[in-house]
Amino acid sequence: MMTRRDAAIALDIPMEMAKRHGIPPRMSEAAFAELNTNPPAWLIQSRANRTGKRPVWVHLTCAVCGFSETERPKKWWPEFDFVHCTEHGPAQLPSLEAGKTRLEYPDISPRMYGIVDEDKA
Repeated sequence: MMTRRDAAIALDIPMEMAKRHGIPPRMSEAAFAELNTNPPAWLIQSRANRTGKRPVWVHLTCAVCGFSETERPKKWWPEFDFVHCTEHGPAQLPSLEAGKTRLEYPDISPRMYGIVDEDKA
């Protein structure tokens, strides 16, 4: 069995779209395989509309321990140099390069922080 969220991630569609088009809260692997293999018109159209400019889902992986989760990217997100989970702090990340400053973006997901190393002004 897989959840609606797992199906949305695998189909690369937003959760709202999955709900709107009747993907159930739980579905069997066989039902998912059928949906993915023989997509309905709305899924075909969704795939055709992809521009590739912005992903529907991003995979966040802690640079310290490798913990990973998938999240919808927000419009305000910069390009992160590192991501770390709530179990680790920025001090455990690779050293900051000379002439750079480290900015932390908290709560980019329930358990992740984003890090951007940018040039000092």
